[in-house]
Amino acid sequence: MSQKENDACRSYDPSKCPTVSEMLSRLGDKWSVLIIMMLREGPKRFSELKREVVGISQRMLTLTLRALERDGVVRRTVFTTVPPSVEYELTDLGQSFAEPIVALGTWVFRNHTLIQKARAEFDARQQDGRAGQKLVRIA
Repeated sequence: MSQKENDACRSYDPSKCPTVSEMLSRLGDKWSVLIIMMLREGPKRFSELKREVVGISQRMLTLTLRALERDGVVRRTVFTTVPPSVEYELTDLGQSFAEPIVALGTWVFRNHTLIQKARAEFDARQQDGRAGQKLVRIA
């Protein structure tokens, strides 16, 4: 961590907490993450994103793109063609926001086997714990 980043982490400013919380939520939102990953490849039209982000509804795509645009992560460009076309791309801020997303994804891929093993062990312990339990009927 650079000195500048270290200083930023130490200088607690309660007025920044809502923005920090909102951006961390954006990092935890699967649709935002998937859209950002798709836009890392370059600008895309709405219909391309709708096709590539499997499972997202048109409404959720619209809402997510609007939120990312509001945060300054995505730029929306309208082309005056017939019919009009709209293109979305990451801003410089969006490109930098993609860095921790890529780092988190890389971490998951690197640790996938360990995560799956831990889950299986946890599930087995939970199953074993329930095996000895008896249901009590309350009249």
